[in-house]
Amino acid sequence: MKYMTASQAAEKWKISQRRVQILCAQNRIKGVFKLGENWAIPMNTPKPSDKRRKAESHDEEI
Repeated sequence: MKYMTASQAAEKWKISQRRVQILCAQNRIKGVFKLGENWAIPMNTPKPSDKRRKAESHDEEI
């Protein structure tokens, strides 16, 4: 199986490298493991869904 780094995944998924690292640490990416200081992410892994809370819009009517 081929693997990619967090920075490669970030570029592929169009998100920050830090966000990929957080997803790895939270076990949100299947098949991921750590090699020293780097994360190894399977190449065929799809981008996980974003389950963070969305900010509510506070439109004021004048």
